[in-house]
Formats: sequence, C-alpha cells, structure tokens
Amino acid sequence: GGPQAPQLVVRTAVDIHASPDRVWHHVVAFSELPEPTEWLFRHGIAYPQRATIHGHGVGAERHCVFSTGAFLEPIEVWDEPTLLKFSVTHNPPPMEEWTPYQHIHPPHVEGFLVSEGGQFLLIPLSGGRTRLEGTTWYRHHLWPVGYWQLWSDAIIHRIHGRVLRHIKALAEASDTVD
Repeated sequence: GGPQAPQLVVRTAVDIHASPDRVWHHVVAFSELPEPTEWLFRHGIAYPQRATIHGHGVGAERHCVFSTGAFLEPIEVWDEPTLLKFSVTHNPPPMEEWTPYQHIHPPHVEGFLVSEGGQFLLIPLSGGRTRLEGTTWYRHHLWPVGYWQLWSDAIIHRIHGRVLRHIKALAEASDTVD
C-alpha cells in the first residue's frame, strides 16, 4: 500500500588533527559517548552511545548502540584507512515514547525513520589532518516527504555530529599516546 518513500541522504563532516590511520581505529569502533546535553536527545529521540565490531573486513558486523537498541551494520566495504561502508539490517526504535508504559510500540513510530546504510569516508588533508565525512542513507514514511525531511535530516545531522565529535576527540587525544 501507498507510494514508495524516496531514499534520502545526509552527509556531515568534521576536520580532525590526526592522520587517517589514527582516525580509522576510532571509526570502526568507539568507546562510550558522554550522556547527551542536547534537548532533542534528552526528550526521547534515540542517540548513539557506542559502537562495537565483531570480525574484521568485509562481512564483519558493526553494532552501533543507541539509547533504544542497536543498529546492526554488516560491513560492505573495508578500505582501511579510507572508507568504511555498511548496510543496516536492523533498526532500533527512533525514539522513546513519552508514556508511563514501557515497551509499547505505537504504529506511528514503526518505520518512521529507517536507516538503510551508512559510511565513513576519511579524506587526507595537509598537515597530517583528516576530514571525516559521515553519510546515512534512509527513508521515512511521513508525507509530505519534503516537509518531514527538514526534521529528519536535522536529527540525523545531530546524530552524525555527536559521533564525529567523539571520534575527533578520541583521535586527537590518542595523538599524544603513541
């Protein structure tokens, strides 16, 4: 039933004072992020907490753990230290409902925002720096698409920003270690 929702794309980038080799290590898996301060995430929108990897190379499974559950991300391209690309085979709920009842899944939240894939692209810059670009391909099933895309894109940019800033902090801190 109904028209097919178009695939949408969001790209966000950050420049990091560390080499692609150093940044790559923190892209593949990263430690616990600090609790969010942003209003959006404190009021129910799912937010990233950490990422783990099981295996190595193409076919490895990355788990990006959000406050509502884990995205399962089988690796499709492992081009170290340039490109990590993955599909998404499981999406956790996009938000916690504001309700006294736990684990209720109202139909309007199901499929509201469905991530279909993502990638991290590492671009070497002068002076041993790296531009890290995060991309998410997704669909949402709200009409009109263009109106709701303003909101969904903004939410995904916030999620990207949270992850990219964390990777930047980790990579720049590890600069002094080795």
